[in-house]
Parts: sequence; structure tokens; C-alpha cells
Amino acid sequence: MQELPEALDVIAVGAHPDDVEIGCGGTLATLSRQGYRVGIIDLTDGEPTPLSPGPEVRLEEARKAAEILGVHVRETLDLPNRKLFDNYEARVTLAKVFRRYRPKVVIGIADKTPLASPDHWQAMQITDAAIFYSRLTKWDDEFNGLPVHTVSRQLWYPLGLRQMPAPQKAGHFITDISDALETKIRAVEAYETQFPASKAHVYELLRSQSHYYGAAAGFTAGELIISPTVLGVRDMMTALF
Repeated sequence: MQELPEALDVIAVGAHPDDVEIGCGGTLATLSRQGYRVGIIDLTDGEPTPLSPGPEVRLEEARKAAEILGVHVRETLDLPNRKLFDNYEARVTLAKVFRRYRPKVVIGIADKTPLASPDHWQAMQITDAAIFYSRLTKWDDEFNGLPVHTVSRQLWYPLGLRQMPAPQKAGHFITDISDALETKIRAVEAYETQFPASKAHVYELLRSQSHYYGAAAGFTAGELIISPTVLGVRDMMTALF
């Protein structure tokens, strides 16, 4: 059996570099500050893209953003940007990552993003399937002998600057990113090829959304995270206060 790296507590998955930063970067920065081991997996390198000279530049932006957030591991998979589809090979590729890093929690993209990349919806389906594949036994030949791993919790982050859902369902909750909002913004700013001066309004959109979500939960700033199941609490007072 191959030697495994140190396990991660949380892995967030995006279709492209910058998806995770936009959707849940503040949450990841907060978790890292709290002592949890955090990873980001980008399914593609996001290239080609209009203003980037090439994948090397985009990957360096991703590295810088991860450093700003305090992320412990960031990997970019060799799946095709613009042609990303939920298929067997993509599912197994991501499931191998989960088996290797053994996360307790995986956070993926929540839904379709109208007028934006269809890769986001495909990434959601790939992530859902890979979590399932990660725990399947009697399939060693498909996973290079990597041990079976069960992801304990699956969560989603909404992605979209103008289609963000209101926090109203039972499985919706807000993470407090009050102390990490500007860290999140700096991580997104690291993508200079994606957000040049002409798109500076994006940062105000992100701040406005974060303040809106925060206000809904009594925080200065927050991010919406979605659980596919109703969440229960063992210590009500700790959860409330």
C-alpha cells in the first residue's frame, strides 16, 4: 500500500482556480486560523481564459491565493476547462484525491450558474459522485490500491455574483467570516488576470454579499454554506452562542 500524506480536515472543490475563493474563501481562511488542515482541489486550470497569457500565470495566482488563505494543500487536476463533463474518469480522478487526503468534510459547488460557466454544474456532479466512489469497497483495481475513505460530511457553497440564494432552508447556515473578509478579498485579488481594474466592482459585490449574509446571522460578514441534510446539535448553548 502506498504511503499517504497527512490527512486534511476539509477539502473544497472548484471547477476553476478562483471558484473556491469566491464561494467559500473566508470560511477556509477561518478554518485554517482555527487550526484545521484545509485543502483546495481545482478540477481544471481554468485555461484558456481571455486575459491570462497561459496556465503558468493562472496557477501562480492560485498558489498565491492559497497562501493568503492559509490553505495547506492545493492541487489542480488535469481535466479540461470549458469541456468539463461529469464522466466516469473524472469521478475516479477526484475520488482518488479524497482517498489520498482522507477529509472529514468536502465542500463543493451548490448549483448551476446561469450566464456563467457550465463547468460549475458539471463540477458539482463530479464532486457528489467522487464522494460516493471514495467509500466503495471491492474496487481496489480502479483506485491504485488507495484505501477506502468515507467522507463524513458533504457541504455545498453557492457560486454566482448575482444569483445568490437567500438563507432560508433548514440545511442552510452562515459561517462567520468577519475577521477573514479582507483575507478573502485579497485572495480573489490575487487573480489579476481574471479581475483587472475594469472588474473592480466584483470586490464590492463580494463585500456586499458577505455583509448581507453576516447580518442575517448577527455577524459583520458571513458566507452561506448548504448541507444536503438537516443539521443537528449536541450542545445547544454552544451552537447558539
